[in-house]
Amino acid sequence: MAGGFFGGDAGGVLAYWESIGVFSYILPFLLIFALTFGILTRTKIFKENKAINGIIALTVGLLSLQFGFVSIFFSEIFPKLGIGLAIILMFLILVGLFSDPDKGWATYIPLGLGIIIFLVVVVQSFEWAGSSWSWWFYDNWPKLLSIAVLLALVGVVIGAGKQPSTKPEAKGLIFRPEF
Repeated sequence: MAGGFFGGDAGGVLAYWESIGVFSYILPFLLIFALTFGILTRTKIFKENKAINGIIALTVGLLSLQFGFVSIFFSEIFPKLGIGLAIILMFLILVGLFSDPDKGWATYIPLGLGIIIFLVVVVQSFEWAGSSWSWWFYDNWPKLLSIAVLLALVGVVIGAGKQPSTKPEAKGLIFRPEF
């Protein structure tokens, strides 16, 4: 029998990687190291000294895995993030099929949906840690939804009340002003 795990050989490889800690330690370490190193390099806090940036990124990456909190957090948030991204992609496809791209307000709908999905994913990801504010969100989500709808309506009213611009609009990726 080839493999022996759900997906055959690929499933066996993933199960082996899980058993040796690739998903719990190596990938979280690499992600934290790369983000820390990239931020330090981009901000140029230590000028162009990549050795110091590397030492700090290595230290932050290793210290973050000391108690397992980061591994558990990543194992909670990234699957939910994948689901959230799939929902956003589905919504964008549907908006692209049924909306008029010349209407500016239609482009803010996916942004608003993305923000809502992001907040839901983050709140659900912190549930496992016994976060002290996730219960507040669940008790007050109707109020928060009412405020969001009210702000959206205010935005629509303000947007509808604006005078049309007399400036030429850019068509496509490149803006070429007409003289």
